[in-house]
Amino acid sequence: MNIPQQPKPGPATAAPQPRQAPGGAATTSGGVFVPPNISRIEDTGLSQLWLQDLALKILYFQGYLTGFKIAEEIALPFSGVVDQILDALKREKYVEVKSSQMGLGEGAYQYAITGAGIARAREALERSQYAGPAPVPIQVYNEGVLRQSPGRTTITNRVMRQALSHLVLSEKSFQRIGPAVNSGTSIFLYGPPGNGKTSVARSLGNMMLRESIYIPYAVEVGGQVIKMYDTVNHQLAGDDQHTPGGTGNLRPGVRRDPRWVRIRRPFVVTGGELTLAGLDLVFDDVNKFYEAPFQVKANGGILLIDDFGRQQVRPRDLLNRWIVPLENRIDFLTLHTGRKIEVPFDVLVVFSTNLPPRDLVDEAFLRRLRHKIEIGDPSFEEYREIFKRVASAKGVKYTDQGLAYLLQEWYIKRNRKLRASHPRDLCDQILDISHYLSVEPVMTRELIDASCDAYFVEL
Repeated sequence: MNIPQQPKPGPATAAPQPRQAPGGAATTSGGVFVPPNISRIEDTGLSQLWLQDLALKILYFQGYLTGFKIAEEIALPFSGVVDQILDALKREKYVEVKSSQMGLGEGAYQYAITGAGIARAREALERSQYAGPAPVPIQVYNEGVLRQSPGRTTITNRVMRQALSHLVLSEKSFQRIGPAVNSGTSIFLYGPPGNGKTSVARSLGNMMLRESIYIPYAVEVGGQVIKMYDTVNHQLAGDDQHTPGGTGNLRPGVRRDPRWVRIRRPFVVTGGELTLAGLDLVFDDVNKFYEAPFQVKANGGILLIDDFGRQQVRPRDLLNRWIVPLENRIDFLTLHTGRKIEVPFDVLVVFSTNLPPRDLVDEAFLRRLRHKIEIGDPSFEEYREIFKRVASAKGVKYTDQGLAYLLQEWYIKRNRKLRASHPRDLCDQILDISHYLSVEPVMTRELIDASCDAYFVEL
């Protein structure tokens, strides 16, 4: 099926967020969530002693630092916050000024940790070796997630055709994907391998990447730190700075809490490596702080569970773990102390599997999955369109005669099923063989036979 090109629409948008009164946990700027600016220590939601320990650990690891550099490392403003922390540490003789530059203010002073400061830093490191941007309290994080929820997105047929224009799908499958995305809850993609389930999910993720949200570098709960920002799973928004405290593309005069980083809406992928332990807080016994699990890192975006059913744990156990979050949109995580914490579950979960659904799930769980979409084998016409697109992109000379020979000899006579991934793989085979033989990559019978001999294996 040839999907027609449509005019490029604007990105799907959520409803504008209301402006919070001053002193609240979040504000908005022009309908966009902006973490409120920090002007004093009380605004951080953290105790001064905790922040002093964090500053001492940073100095302990990095040695001599200017006040401005400490503020950058701790992701808090120097004026009104970090300067107060350093003044208190100087009075207690935990740090000292080593040098200063006249006329540039206290931020340019170079600070060093003292012997007493080293002793206190080591005590703090025994509790936790976290020495990075200051975290935000868990309740502030929760409110920030809810205020940036994509909500009931406004994906239309035109938007979806543009997002999936590079794929060839049956019209039946295509028309079921848009409503599933609009639901913002869960999608179960199933069908034979090699027909584009993962490609569909990644295309949805790319569509979400048009929008950006703020997430904190880390979250604090009960004195414990949960690392949130992940350079592997999170993509910085193009107009945000790559250092803690970047202001991003805010209007002049609009400042924000530098403990938050602006990223594209997350698209987190996990596959066969997923375990039940990976869905809860991961405590580092050596460094003594937590790593957020996959579904928390995906808040505000999409979580793709690829190759579902091929994990090392039973599919039923993994599915049972998702029942409460999918129904209530709330997840509960456990600290190593046994304390339970509540976080929003604002994630579009996409399960993708090659296995028959009856082997994985029961009727009760299927009922909880809002949309079930089968991505089946392509028709002959769809296969032809895929082959033409792939051959054109890879530089293989396409002919209808060559395709007719391929289908007759290697599919119909051998009762082999069509797969959407075969054209890509066979074109790669043709290129490999033609380069070796120093001939033009054309769909001749000889190159087709050699490619199919090398690619297909009778099971």
